[in-house]
Amino acid sequence: MYHLAFLSGLLAFASSLPCDTSGSNHELLLSLNKDLLRSLEGQDELPNPSVHLALRLSDTHNLPKEEQHLNRLKNSLHNNIQSLLSDSHPVVGSLALYTLALKSSCYDLNTITFTVGDKIETLLTRLKKELEQEKEYISFSQRPLTNYYQYSLGVLALCVSGIRVNNHVTNKLIKAVELEHFTHGDIESIDTYAMAAMALQCVKNAGSYVHNAAELETALMKIQQKLLASRRPDGHMGNEFSTGLAVQALLATGSLVSDCAASMEALRRDARGNTYHNPMAISQVLPALLQKSYLAVQSKDCLNEDNTLVLEPIDPVVVLPSDTKVAVMLEVVPTSGTSSVYHLDVPKGSSLLEALQLLKGKNVGFTFEKESSLWGPFLSVVNGERARQSDRTYWHLSSDGTALTEGIGDFKIEMAQKVTIKNTSY
Repeated sequence: MYHLAFLSGLLAFASSLPCDTSGSNHELLLSLNKDLLRSLEGQDELPNPSVHLALRLSDTHNLPKEEQHLNRLKNSLHNNIQSLLSDSHPVVGSLALYTLALKSSCYDLNTITFTVGDKIETLLTRLKKELEQEKEYISFSQRPLTNYYQYSLGVLALCVSGIRVNNHVTNKLIKAVELEHFTHGDIESIDTYAMAAMALQCVKNAGSYVHNAAELETALMKIQQKLLASRRPDGHMGNEFSTGLAVQALLATGSLVSDCAASMEALRRDARGNTYHNPMAISQVLPALLQKSYLAVQSKDCLNEDNTLVLEPIDPVVVLPSDTKVAVMLEVVPTSGTSSVYHLDVPKGSSLLEALQLLKGKNVGFTFEKESSLWGPFLSVVNGERARQSDRTYWHLSSDGTALTEGIGDFKIEMAQKVTIKNTSY
């Protein structure tokens, strides 16, 4: 009893001292904001709700461009989700991000509907049912239909929209924290811990979890400890691409200044060094640098917004192919464990995707297929073997034995190396 009271006291004390740092760089924030706006131009793929969410949480806006993107979300993304629902695919993550994006624009969520079977359901009704399905799946399989990251997103989206989250749904998330089920392969998923923190903090703020309030407090404290324990000497929590969400989680849970100052500085350093050129990465980093979390969507009123953000025309950058070639050894390890090895030379600075396309064109027996995601293209089929979420498998990428933190479209090959593509379970 004393232990729980002590934890509650610590959390209450932490909540009174919001995570903050001094010296935020206005020009850096403006630059990231413009990078996100430019990413909307000439989009051929589905509009990204995470990008919209970050733009709406910003302090400066280009309202006409944001309105155009909102309309694309309500058309292209909406139709994509409808198609997935019609094919009975689990869509809790997509529905949740769609909900957060619409909520950030103060859109009336009750006017958004989907057809499921012969019934018309509102967005929030469908999201609630998707979460119930995920919860039921956890009951007999000890894991969601999708993953705990998407499950947390669903809880967060319902909560910030003012919908009471079923206690049993919340309890599954709390138990997953307690049992440390947030892993990707053998590695703890800092992104998932961060999203779960924001979801559970929202539920706590709403005062709707009456099943066992002490369990909720303990889970939040444990997540804070996990995030802080993941911090590296350079300030990153997990890696450079999970730090943005981790800082958001610390902000949401009211961590001390000293708990996130180094990580905020790491985000600024990476942003200045152009580490975050992927729009999805920027969309998670920008709110953190603005000292906001996704919970801020809950209080968004969309009134008297600054509309001064202007995109200056920029001269197109022509990147000439490099004359310097670097040697790449590519190893493919299927589930059978019998690896295939290929050798090729690629222009220095090529993306891994370009290298794979070059190898495929050599007709040496290597083939691959890719699919789209919010983070860019990812491998789905290699040498005829598919990695599927339904089978809990994915193609794990590493360079000289170190796992890649970027996707095939973003990772650049600057020196000779061995790249391994392995079908891995999680």
